[in-house]
Amino acid sequence: MMTKSVLMVVTNTDKIDADNPTGLWLSEFAEPYVEFKRNGYDVTVVSPKGGAIPLDPNSLEGEQPSEWKEAEAQLLQTEQLSSVVFDHFDGVFLPGGHGTMFDLPNEPQLQDGLAHFAENNKAIGAVCHGPAGFIDVELSDGTPLVKGRKLTSFTDEEEKEMGLVEKMPFLLQSRLEEQGAHFVAQANWADHVVRDGNFVTGQNPQSSQKTAEAFVNVIGK
Repeated sequence: MMTKSVLMVVTNTDKIDADNPTGLWLSEFAEPYVEFKRNGYDVTVVSPKGGAIPLDPNSLEGEQPSEWKEAEAQLLQTEQLSSVVFDHFDGVFLPGGHGTMFDLPNEPQLQDGLAHFAENNKAIGAVCHGPAGFIDVELSDGTPLVKGRKLTSFTDEEEKEMGLVEKMPFLLQSRLEEQGAHFVAQANWADHVVRDGNFVTGQNPQSSQKTAEAFVNVIGK
C-alpha cells in the first residue's frame, strides 16, 4: 500500500510590526504533524522562502510536550515552496499564527498548489489563520477557491479580543465571506472544526488536534 504524503505550508513572517513579534503558532503545526506521523504519513514542511521558521513567542508559553520534539526539528530548515511538485502529495495543510496573514495570501506557488489540490479532489486543511492562504485563490475557471465552501477560521470576534484588528492587513473571516465562503463561527476559543467534502478547517489553536483528526479521516490510511 502506498504511503500517504502530506504537504505542510508554514509562514516565514516574524513580526506584525516593531512592537509585535509573530510567526507560526507552534501547537497548530505540532499537533497536526504528530497526528499525521502517527498515521504513517510522509510529511514535507515548506515555506515561501524556505529556511528556519519563526515561532510566535506567545505560542511557547508553558512546557512543550516531548512528542513535539520531532515536529519542532522540522522547523529548523524548511524547503522552499517553489521546489514542490504538487502531484506527489495527497493533501495540503496550512497551520496558522498571525504571520500567515502577511505572506500566505497572494503567494503564487501556494495559489497554484491549492487550485491543484481542489481540482484533483485532494484534501485541503487549515487551522486558525492558516486559511489566509485561501484568499484570492482561483480555480482554472476563475471561481474563487472558497466560493460556496462551508469553512471556518480565526474569527473577527477573536481578532477583536486579541486587540490586533488595526494591525492586520485584512480581517480573515470577513475576507473569506467576501469571496463567497459559507463561514461557520462558534464562540471565541471554542474547539470547532468544519468539514466540507475534502476541505477541513479549524477555528483557532484550541481546534488544532480535532482539525488534524478530521483531515486524516479525509485522506485515510
